[in-house]
Amino acid sequence: MTISQERKDALVKEHGREKGDTGSPEVQIAILTERIVNLTEHFKTHAKDNHSRRGLLLMVNKRRSLLDYLKKKDEGRYADLIAKLGLRK
Repeated sequence: MTISQERKDALVKEHGREKGDTGSPEVQIAILTERIVNLTEHFKTHAKDNHSRRGLLLMVNKRRSLLDYLKKKDEGRYADLIAKLGLRK
């Protein structure tokens, strides 16, 4: 359910604004999206895992908050990120 360090480093390199950038909203959203995708796969085989479902909802809410912040700060970066990640809006 967690992502490997190599995958996390790849996400930081792909979405970061500079080398070692782990705090920017783009990187945080990308990492949360990866974790959300992994958890949704987990629920296909473990449908009654309600404790993990709560964690999933918290992650989705955190991602939504970060997306709202990014949209408010810089709409161009927001549009690029959701296009890259394949998110809806």
